[in-house]
Amino acid sequence: MDAESREWLRILDATCTERDTGIADLHAQSLRVAHGEVRRRQTPITGTELDDIAAQAASDATMAILGKLATFRGESRFTTWAYKFVILEVANKIGRHYWRNPPPDLDVEDWNRLPERFGVDPSEHAEAAELTAAIRQAVETTLTERQRQMFVDIVLRGIPLDALVDRLGTNRNAIYKTVFEARRKIRDFLVANEYLTNRVALDKT
Repeated sequence: MDAESREWLRILDATCTERDTGIADLHAQSLRVAHGEVRRRQTPITGTELDDIAAQAASDATMAILGKLATFRGESRFTTWAYKFVILEVANKIGRHYWRNPPPDLDVEDWNRLPERFGVDPSEHAEAAELTAAIRQAVETTLTERQRQMFVDIVLRGIPLDALVDRLGTNRNAIYKTVFEARRKIRDFLVANEYLTNRVALDKT
């Protein structure tokens, strides 16, 4: 175990007279990491709400780290191990916060904006309209219920990935794989029906 990690364990030990200082330092570093993480995730949450999420995540992560000190085995640096708790708390809190004010149901305009996501010039109204109808048909007829739900939530509704992870009780990789497979099916449908051209890039979603 490296010297810095040993020092963290010493100062955070329940018998250490400097423990309060150690906890304050741990919380300060957790808060710094939390602020960086909430901004890196580019959520629609801003201002004081974003700061509140970072503060809550840092506090909860600090408590979780203190409760799990006995499980740290020194296989990585202590800070690397501890920051995983912060990142997890940020993801959980962003996901839960989003559903306090969920987006409205889809309407026709949401579907009409979809071709722009695939590289179609908005001025090409007739072609865009045909492509919209074809994509909607592909979504409704070729995808499984779970693929359809994830594709619509991510691509059409713009729901943040962390929020969808929280709602569905899954993980980021599972969503990535499901949406990738959904895109593949839609692309195959568009190619088979001669809707997809070289300048329409379905993989841009």
